This record gives sequence, C-alpha cells and structure tokens, in this order.
Amino acid sequence: MHITSEQVVNKWKQYTLTNDHGMEVSILNFGGIITKFIAPDKHGNKENIVLGYENLEEYAENPNYFGAVIGRVAGRIANASFELNGTSYELDTNEGKHHLHGGEHGFSHVVWHTETFSTDGAVGVKLTHESPDGEGGYPGNLRVTVTYSLTNANELVIDYEADSDQSTVLTMTNHSYFNLSGNLKETIAGHDVQIASKEIVELDKELIPTGRKLEVGETSFDFRNGRALQDGIVSEHPQNQLVGNGYDHYFIFQEDASEQVKVTELISGRTMEIATDQPGMVMYTGNGLDEGLQLVGGSSQKHLGVCFETQGSPASLEHKGFPDIRLEAGETYKKKTTFRFDVE
Repeated sequence: MHITSEQVVNKWKQYTLTNDHGMEVSILNFGGIITKFIAPDKHGNKENIVLGYENLEEYAENPNYFGAVIGRVAGRIANASFELNGTSYELDTNEGKHHLHGGEHGFSHVVWHTETFSTDGAVGVKLTHESPDGEGGYPGNLRVTVTYSLTNANELVIDYEADSDQSTVLTMTNHSYFNLSGNLKETIAGHDVQIASKEIVELDKELIPTGRKLEVGETSFDFRNGRALQDGIVSEHPQNQLVGNGYDHYFIFQEDASEQVKVTELISGRTMEIATDQPGMVMYTGNGLDEGLQLVGGSSQKHLGVCFETQGSPASLEHKGFPDIRLEAGETYKKKTTFRFDVE
C-alpha cells in the first residue's frame, strides 16, 4: 500500500491512495474532492468508477459538486434561514431563494490542510479546516476533520469529526457520482440498487421537503428487495418527475439495518456496499447534469452518475420527526460511512 502526492493547480495538491489489490483513490486538498477512483471489474480490468473533470482546474467552480466534501449542511435549507435556540440565522442564497450544500463558503470550495498516514491495513489522508463564526451565516467557530482511508479489504472509509464553540447545525457528506460500469461506458440506468428504507421525504416543486414522509411500498421508491434505477427514470410517479425524471430524495434508513445500501452493475460485476451510522441519505441520479462537460473517460450526460449522500436531514430545521442536525456547543460531531467494493 502506498500514497503519492503531486502539486496540480496553484495551492492544490492531489493525493493518490493505492492498496495492495490495485485499487486507487485520488483526492484533492481543494474541497476534499475525490477526482478518480480506480477499481477492477470481474475480469480484473481496472477502470474509473466516479465522475470527475478531465481538467482539474474545472473544480474551481464545480457547480455539480463532483466528488466534494459537502458542509456545513448537505442539502437544501428552505429560504436560506433557520432558527436555533430562539435565534434566527440568515444564510447565503445560492439556489434561488434557498441555501444549497453550505452555500458560497461551503467546504466543497476551500483548501483543506492535509496530512497523510499509513497503518498496517490502510493508507489515508486526513483533512482539517476551521470555519469561523458567521461564515455563510452559520453560528460558531467550527473545527472540522475529514479522514479518507483506503483499506486492503477494498473499503473506502470516510470519517467526519467536528466541534463548535457555539450551538450550530451540521451534517456533512461526500458528493461523489458513482458509475460502476467503468470509464463511463453506460449511464447508471442499469445499476441495481438495494436500500434498507421504508420511507422517503416528500419534496415540493422547488425540491424542498414538505414535512411529509411517504411509504415506499408498491412504488418506484421501494428498493428493499433491489431494483434498477431505470425504474425511477421512466416512472410516472410525481416525485420522480418533479426532480427531472429520477431520484433526488432523502431515504430514511431502517434502524435495524447493518448494511444500508448495495449497488450492483451486472455487466462489469462490480458491487458497492455502503454502511453508515447516518440516519439516512439522499440518492441523486444526476438528473440535472449538463451535457458536454469534459470528464475523465468521456463527455457528461444526464444520468451518468449516482450519488449516495449519507447525512442527517435539513428538513429537521423546519419540521418535527426528521433526523436532527443540531450540534450543541461542546459536543463532538462524529460520523462514518464505509464504501466496500467487490465483484460477483
């Protein structure tokens, strides 16, 4: 196992983690962005399984958040405002009148301090960042650590840790777009996905949670026994259609699940299992991807990648009964998501 690093753009460095099975993950210190992920298929062919720009300088804008660490709050905060302990806070507006993925000062667009490490079973990079009180409108001086570890068990483990000197809100995630066909050979329509979830969060026409939870039974949102993503892309279900034909929804995990998600791409044989201590995730099927972006391995198109954004729910800021994202002063935010890869 080993780590290499290179200076790529201005203050940006790229670190490549390699395990003993030839799996490679490349990560920028800018945005904590996963730029490339090389994994073997069932025939041993090593190919890239995430979406990333061919020209690394394109990440300076990165409106699709390819591969990035998202925070302070992943997802949409309605009307770019929230109330916490009796005080109202106004945030950046960067999606109409709403606040998306941490706003203009989000973690996806900062240079992180980095430190590499190696253990008996893993190599990794530890990223740290300090977000000052009031940045983007959020309260509290926040110290954040995100650690990427690539193991010899073919796992990518992402550990998140943070603390604040004031009560605040926080839920972080990674926004990688996976495509297990390898080198962008196919869209993700044929990916088979299993999700341990009985309920999703309903969205309005501006993609803001309505406060209602919908049972998934007998709908295109029921992934408990596995189904192709194509089902939602062609579905006439109003929730599939309003997000641009596909999925952009928060799935609430069943509490008794030891493994929350499994993804299978039959042609390559690649599988990805996701285990997390987060209470749910947004699954986004790239419904809003523009055509013609020059990516590693080809050109972008709709439904070319799928994100599994494990996180709490910003809906909890407006509605009761949703996974909470408050972080009280003196508490430690500590979350972990593990992506395990195999072939079958």
